[in-house]
Amino acid sequence: MRTLKTSEAAAVLNVSPNTLRAWERRFGYPKPRRSPGKHRLYTHGEVAALRDALQEGLSISSAISHAREALSADTSILVGALQAFELERADSAMEAALALRSVERSVQHVLLPALHEIGVRHGFDSAPWAFAGRWAADWLGRAQRLAPPPMRRGAVLFGDATRDDLDVDALHLRALQLLAIRAGARVLVLPVTGVAGLQEVLEAFAPQVVVVAGAHASDDEVARWAYGVRATLGALPSVVFRRPPRSGSGQLADREDDALGEILELLDLPADQRLRPVRAEPLLRSGEHRRAS
Repeated sequence: MRTLKTSEAAAVLNVSPNTLRAWERRFGYPKPRRSPGKHRLYTHGEVAALRDALQEGLSISSAISHAREALSADTSILVGALQAFELERADSAMEAALALRSVERSVQHVLLPALHEIGVRHGFDSAPWAFAGRWAADWLGRAQRLAPPPMRRGAVLFGDATRDDLDVDALHLRALQLLAIRAGARVLVLPVTGVAGLQEVLEAFAPQVVVVAGAHASDDEVARWAYGVRATLGALPSVVFRRPPRSGSGQLADREDDALGEILELLDLPADQRLRPVRAEPLLRSGEHRRAS
């Protein structure tokens, strides 16, 4: 995937870098990612789509809408391929999406919206949804295997509270897991229903942040698992994803890219500050395990 620095993207659009950043702030488009050195990197496909729209004489707001619609065509193609049960065409649709976007944005803006549309059309307990969900899980697994090795010292433990692989939340958990791995974090996913032998695994993996993902498992199951985590590792920042929080804080954003940003902020905090972020708090307080047992 080709990326452009701010000056390069501005040159393609024939505007100043300040104007480009103003569009980003006002319209959220084009939305750059950050390089390891925290510099803006714009996706060439997004910039090119905006350039083409501006060349048609549209205002900036209309041009951005037009560019977004042009990029959303990949979602429609993927939906069509999955509804026709054509696996190779679905793979090709994602390859086309990756030619214009990063892996992260292809997942966030093409794969997940396509799966949601199929679920809405056919039902999330239907055969078409199961077909699409299995394909998506396989694609995310392949993308995970191709991800670069971990670069960060931090590790994230995901407590899987989903029903099964075809739970909608399970696909969102897989997507967030992929994004975290691609961001350089070490990641481990364990079911919240499995507490036997938990101590040995946790001592070997030594996570710094705990995320419970999914709404299927009961609060009692999550409480018992969280107690096991805390009994082994002590108090860690613990947050939930796609699950109602047990209190007013500790809930990650619903969007995977935003949730990832919050997780990385927790990982980057000094160890003595990790329990004090506004959005993070232990899932289990003293005495709650006894009430949950």
